[in-house]
Amino acid sequence: MRMEDLIASNPLRVLGLDKKAEEGRQSLGLVMARAGLGKTAILVQIALDSMLRGNRVLHVAIGESIEKTRDRYDDILSLMVEDLSEEVRSDVARRRMIMTFKESVFNRPRLEERLKDLIHQDIFRPDCLIIDGYDFDGNGRKAMEELKALMADLGIAVIWFSAVCHRDDPRVSVDGVPAPCHTIDDLFEVVLLIKPHGEAIHLDILRCAYCQVEPGTTLTLDPSTMMIKKR
Repeated sequence: MRMEDLIASNPLRVLGLDKKAEEGRQSLGLVMARAGLGKTAILVQIALDSMLRGNRVLHVAIGESIEKTRDRYDDILSLMVEDLSEEVRSDVARRRMIMTFKESVFNRPRLEERLKDLIHQDIFRPDCLIIDGYDFDGNGRKAMEELKALMADLGIAVIWFSAVCHRDDPRVSVDGVPAPCHTIDDLFEVVLLIKPHGEAIHLDILRCAYCQVEPGTTLTLDPSTMMIKKR
């Protein structure tokens, strides 16, 4: 399968992420779910979509190992296409770097220091940042605004976060974004919420400034792979 065919067949096309990239504007995206419902799998699909379109992705894994994070990319790429050539597979892998932090030491200054080391030494300049495991309970609006200022300073186009919500917390924003992100949802152009629905898993589009589908749309995930089912 050619790269062009793989891009065209990706179910994430419905989110319109490629159009956003073409606009050249900066944005924040958020994937929320209760613990263990597949946030990382969705983030990896978003990252792979960006890499397949020629962008470089830095995946910041907080509280997770490089090996486990790399395995997730390999597993999902294999699910997306069975007959991908080694040449294309290697080309995709070269567009990704994984950076890990222990949960107790991650903060914006440390991320900035390591990011600038990569960029200033011409080792890796990311277009897209994935931050998986960010503590939204312990960091509020000011911390998020500082991260947004950092991405502008370093020329990063998109940052995607994962966030854990809780079944017994009733707080939600006007757009239905659950706590702990309900008071800062205006900072995000896209907010996706993973929810179990009987035997199925749904992906609710709560906010989206540029999707091909309207906010309020629900997509269906394959519970065995956590990949978006084709419409």
